Amino acid sequence: MAGILPKSKAKGVDFCGVNDNYYIIRSDLGCFMYSTNFHLGSDLMIYGLHPSCQGGDHYLAFDDNTFYIIKGNSYRRVSNMSKDLDAEVYNLHPNCQGGDHYMSAYGYFYMIFKSRGVYHRTSDMSKDSDAAEFPLHPNCKDGLYYWGTKSYSYFLKPTDEWGIQYHKTDSLYKDTNASTMSIHPDVLNFLPGGLGQTHGPTFEKWDLMKMMSNDSEIPVTWEKKITRKVGFTKSKSSSIEHNWKVQIGTTYESGALTEAIAKYQFSLSLEYGGISVNTENENWEEATELAETMTLTLQPHTKMYVWQYMLGLGKEDVLFCRVMVLNENPNPPSILPLPPANK
Repeated sequence: MAGILPKSKAKGVDFCGVNDNYYIIRSDLGCFMYSTNFHLGSDLMIYGLHPSCQGGDHYLAFDDNTFYIIKGNSYRRVSNMSKDLDAEVYNLHPNCQGGDHYMSAYGYFYMIFKSRGVYHRTSDMSKDSDAAEFPLHPNCKDGLYYWGTKSYSYFLKPTDEWGIQYHKTDSLYKDTNASTMSIHPDVLNFLPGGLGQTHGPTFEKWDLMKMMSNDSEIPVTWEKKITRKVGFTKSKSSSIEHNWKVQIGTTYESGALTEAIAKYQFSLSLEYGGISVNTENENWEEATELAETMTLTLQPHTKMYVWQYMLGLGKEDVLFCRVMVLNENPNPPSILPLPPANK
């Protein structure tokens, strides 16, 4: 089963939490998801990220009105990530730089250094006050993303036979009072690689639109009308958003967020349920039928096959590409017409 893209490969994607408020940051999409329960998929809201709060390497939530965005060796503290309110910028203390994951829990800040198998704790990331270092419990070393609250630490686990789950513990050092829960499909849809979990892996195919044959002894000129779909099944695919309350204003019109998530899914490698293609230049408007008149001359005893390239999710065709190929081969073309993705 394809997995969720880990934080090490997903710049601008992160989790954070406070009390019963949990957040998934998709800085790459310019927004974040809020929920009160990832397991039940409760109260799912999508908010826009202020431009000054985008492009962060790590995101933390200290309390309901204090968020931290780490970029390089400094961090930005704001009271609202949608409006960039009360913004202040500080330098990270050298001991707090270079972490693989950052989280806030129990009133402290934590930097997880996976290669060393430890986490660094401090009450102030600019001064490294009250600093201490602890080894990660073996059960807590394989997280894809980490986040915390005042009482617990959480991390997203790699895909296993039970799908995508997250682990809850009151100590990354002892792994006590631990439990593991599945993530609701409506939450998975928002994660990088999540559509591969909820809908199935992406696929590409050449669809045979028409076959023309000349069985006579002389060349024949055909004039044929070809009708094909071009575009994205936006109205159908936007069901992904039906349980989200999208509060982004004009940034994403209806279905446009699903479009952005689908583009991302197609760009991922096979390991994460994608096919590594860049679809930015395709027609992402609502799929419509186009009729074209095609004129060609067939030589005696030959056939001509007309193919259209398309992409899908799971078992559904979702993106009907503009690319058409005519050839005399009854087998689908072997070329990949879209450019490779840079992921």
